[in-house]
Amino acid sequence: MPYKEQEPQMSVKSTITAQFQQVAREQDRTLAPLSDELKLVQSGLDSLSFAIIVARLEDSLGVDPLTRPRPSSFL
Repeated sequence: MPYKEQEPQMSVKSTITAQFQQVAREQDRTLAPLSDELKLVQSGLDSLSFAIIVARLEDSLGVDPLTRPRPSSFL
């Protein structure tokens, strides 16, 4: 099997940051500097922007970012 060079994967955090920045540009919104302490309401984005981000993150990461993982039960 030949060696296939893989593209470096973005971290989850950098993927999220990139989506925030891209959606802000597309929706003509001024995005506040992103940090772990920033509250979403202070980000400069509106509900439509957040809906777009959530849908894109679900597509790119393969999980719904709004659902919590269920705890595993051990038998």
